[in-house]
Amino acid sequence: MRYDRTVRLDADFATAVARTRDALAAQGFGILTEIDVTATLKAKLDHDMEDYVILGACNPPLAHRALEADRSVGLLLPCNVVVRADGARTVVQALDPDTMVALTGIEALRPVAEEATRRLDAALAALTAADTQD
Repeated sequence: MRYDRTVRLDADFATAVARTRDALAAQGFGILTEIDVTATLKAKLDHDMEDYVILGACNPPLAHRALEADRSVGLLLPCNVVVRADGARTVVQALDPDTMVALTGIEALRPVAEEATRRLDAALAALTAADTQD
């Protein structure tokens, strides 16, 4: 089972991160956290890796609806969005919201997952559209 929704961009890493923030905001997602995995691994383990950031995105109305259906679903909320360098391209990935339904079997989560999917897909589509305009 695929658990990600992924797009590949020709934009450089910094541009892709900025565009991802904007595209998510346009779909009602705020960025609550940002983890610079590259810097963290360098500082803690002296390990070098490609540019890699995890954006903790949240759409409060969707999160609220999901949590009302099941308090434990916070473990599966599609909050993390990864932006990472991949050779000459940049990859943007989000957790597929259908994973919440598939793993829990809770049908009350399906409408939340469907709306979250529409919003995430719109954000990812905006990124690819902006990429073709460059």
